[in-house]
Amino acid sequence: MDPVRNPYAPGAGQRPPELAGRGRELDVFDIVLERIARGRPERSLMLTGLRGVGKTVLLNTLRSQAINRLWGSGKIEARPDQSLRRPVAAALHMAVRELAPRHRAPDRIDAFLGVLKAFAQRSAPTGRAGAAPKLRDRWQPGIDVPAASGRADSGDIEIDLVELLSDAAAVASDVGTGIAIFIDEMQDLGPEDVSALCAACHELSQLAAPLIVVGAGLPHLPAVLSAAKSYSERLFRYQRIDRLDRIAADQALCAPAEREEVEYEQKALDLLYEKSGGYPYFVQAYGKATWDHAPRSPITAADVRVAAPEAEAELAVGFFGSRFERATPAEREYMRAMATMSAVEGESGAVVRDDMDAAVPTAEIARALGRKPASLSPARDALIKKGLIYSGERGTVAFTVPHFGRYLRTQPA
Repeated sequence: MDPVRNPYAPGAGQRPPELAGRGRELDVFDIVLERIARGRPERSLMLTGLRGVGKTVLLNTLRSQAINRLWGSGKIEARPDQSLRRPVAAALHMAVRELAPRHRAPDRIDAFLGVLKAFAQRSAPTGRAGAAPKLRDRWQPGIDVPAASGRADSGDIEIDLVELLSDAAAVASDVGTGIAIFIDEMQDLGPEDVSALCAACHELSQLAAPLIVVGAGLPHLPAVLSAAKSYSERLFRYQRIDRLDRIAADQALCAPAEREEVEYEQKALDLLYEKSGGYPYFVQAYGKATWDHAPRSPITAADVRVAAPEAEAELAVGFFGSRFERATPAEREYMRAMATMSAVEGESGAVVRDDMDAAVPTAEIARALGRKPASLSPARDALIKKGLIYSGERGTVAFTVPHFGRYLRTQPA
């Protein structure tokens, strides 16, 4: 097969040639946008799921839907070491610039940009005892109007964000449209920022204002939001993004292949689903390797078996290995115990069942390592902070990366 014509695209956030199995999510968002356009109240949206299920791809696709409806939009990626002020200011600046050419009152846009500039500049730290910030911290947004005073500049992120987003929504309302802010890796926001974002979304929903937040994060994102504001469970619409079912996985492989006049034998599709588990990233990885190794159409199960080791080697380095290398020896020991406990061995010692994506009780991990649970808390907390594991419910942990347990069991101790 001609590798130049290979249609598959395994990559971080890279849209696959066929976005299969996500029709429901796209339809729901269309309804949200239409309801807001008609002045109906709507909740902001939160997408949750493991790594590799296509949350970022879906987030980008939803943003495209908003843009197609002439909404202002901006996207940011949360980072644990960064305040929300700078990135959200940049995202709103981009969104309002998209709306500005359609606004009849340039002074109104300038007034909002003055508030936005004041909000953004409050992110510069003052240091101890009010000392001046270091040169590298003197960030200036590219806004050519003077900073306003008395609006979104109190220094309290919750008060400021509510005021800023309310003003942005008013600008969107002036031109008969809306604003959507997309936040990836949302679980990495600090507690104060999460609380502020919940408060702002609460205010906007009560006012039926035309501004929504669309977040994406790991499965414990609902718990992160709930810890910040008890009402967050009712504030957002949550959508769990999971692996593809068999029909959608086959569509993701067959549709782009058919456009290149290439077909798959049924047994090849059976084996590809078994190997990938239906996880979109893995579907693309195995599909790409299989295409490159297949001599001709139709692609057979034998082609999949020949190509699988190459796909697995690439995943071991780029998808699993890069994450494994970030862990300390103590953290690796913790994860190895998790991986061992997720496998069930038969009488011959072979793995007969692999619950590699299931939650594992932390008490059992401590027992397996012969340690007290409290002594393992630093390793567990560090792994959660690094995004390698998550705690969906009290007393349990699970891997954020599909098939990570299987990978760990192949690595030397």
